[in-house]
Amino acid sequence: MSEHAIPTATLGADGPEVGVQGLGCMGMSFAYGPADADASRATLERALERGVTLFDTADAYGAGDNERFLAPFLAAHRDEVLIATKFALSIPPDDPTRRIVRNDPPYIRQAVEASLRRLDVDVIDLYYMHRRDVNVPVEETVGVMAELVREGKVKQLGLSEVTAGELRAAHAVHPIAAVQSEWSLFSRDIEAAVVPAARDLGVTLVPYSPLGRGFLTGSFTDAAKDLTQDDFRRTMPRFTGDNAAANAALLEPVRTVAERHGATPAQVALAWVHQQASVHGLPVVPIPGTRSPSRVDENTAATRITLTEADLDLLDPIADKVTGTRYADMSFTSAGRE
Repeated sequence: MSEHAIPTATLGADGPEVGVQGLGCMGMSFAYGPADADASRATLERALERGVTLFDTADAYGAGDNERFLAPFLAAHRDEVLIATKFALSIPPDDPTRRIVRNDPPYIRQAVEASLRRLDVDVIDLYYMHRRDVNVPVEETVGVMAELVREGKVKQLGLSEVTAGELRAAHAVHPIAAVQSEWSLFSRDIEAAVVPAARDLGVTLVPYSPLGRGFLTGSFTDAAKDLTQDDFRRTMPRFTGDNAAANAALLEPVRTVAERHGATPAQVALAWVHQQASVHGLPVVPIPGTRSPSRVDENTAATRITLTEADLDLLDPIADKVTGTRYADMSFTSAGRE
C-alpha cells in the first residue's frame, strides 16, 4: 500500500472498512465520450495503490460493458477490493437508448445472475437498487434483495436516489449499508431528509458526482460547446446555455479556497464532500469517477485537506444559487419524490 493511502470508513453499521474515497467506473465504458481502455486499467490499479477499495459500477453502464471491463481487475485483486453494482434500469432490446425502471422480483433475480456472470465473481459485495419503481412496494423489492443475501449471492444492500421514507421502509425489512445519491457543492437536496435518516439508521452515504460531473473542476463550461456528441451531460439542464454560464460564475469561491490551500478546485470540491461526514455525523464515501491515474492522485489527495470555517462560509451558499436541475426528468431522483 502506498504511503499516500487514504483513510478508511465503515460501510454500513457493521462494516466492512473501505477506503474513505471510492472510484466511480461508469465513464470507463459509458456516458462521457470515448475512453482509453489501457488508461482506464491503469487508473484502477492506481486507485488501489492509493487505498481505494470500493469500486462502483452498474449493469446499465454500457449495457453490461462496464461490468465486463472490470472483471479482469476483480479477478486479480478479489481479496483486496469491494465491488458495488446495481440493478433497475432495464434496457429494451429494440431501443438501447432507453431505460425502463424495474424493481419487480423476477427482474431482480435475472439481473443479479447476469451481473455475477459479467463480473465473474461468486458474490457481489454491495448490491444497489439503482432507481425506484414507485409501482412496486420498496418492501417487496428489498425483500427479494434480502433473499439474495441469504443465498450468498450478495453481501450488503444499497439503495440509490431514495427518499428518507423509502430508506426507513427498506431498512425495516433488511439492514441497508449504503445510500448512493448525488451530493456536491452544486447538489445538496439530500441534506434535508435523506442524510438525517441515514445517520439515524447507521447507513453510509456514498455521494456520486461529487465533482458535479466535472463542472466543479472547470474541465468544461458549456456541455453543448465543449463535450462530444455522445456525452450525456449535454442533456443536463444545468450544463448548457444560460444555465451553464450562470453556474460557471459560481466557481469563483471554489478557486479562491483552492488558492488558500495550494490545491485544485477539484480537491476543494471533494474536501467539502468529505467534510460533510463530520458536519452531519455519518460515514461519507464519495465515488468520483475518472479515467486517469493522475486524477486519482489528485482526487485522493483531497482526503488530506481540512477546510476552515471561513472556507465553508464561502462555499456553502453556492448550491442555493445553481440554476437548472440535475436531470431533465427529476422524477427518478429522491428530490423529485421527497
